[in-house]
Amino acid sequence: MPRFLVHIHTGPADPNKATLGCLVALTAAQKGHDVTLFLAGDGVHLLAPAHAGIEGQGTGRLSDHLTALAEAGARFRVSGLSAKARGYDEGLLEGHPAEFAMPETLIDLAHAADTVLCY
Repeated sequence: MPRFLVHIHTGPADPNKATLGCLVALTAAQKGHDVTLFLAGDGVHLLAPAHAGIEGQGTGRLSDHLTALAEAGARFRVSGLSAKARGYDEGLLEGHPAEFAMPETLIDLAHAADTVLCY
């Protein structure tokens, strides 16, 4: 089964790009691919409840994508450094199949992936 890494570093300020990344990750998961979503930079905001309602034009609602990704078995990795710099702690991960990861994890995931997509 092909492995996809979808790296989202875009935050809620650009809802079209952020939700597009999630939609693409979900599409890969629904096709049966092994998917890891790595959120870094402003992308860490996407897990915060305050931003669950964002919706892109033609790219869907963030909360729907995150729920469907979790149900499809996608793994979520969140940059611990990005989260800390933006004032988040472990509470950010609550309700999501997510864990904090460091830059070396992103490198390892990219190296192991068959396809890497960045948004």
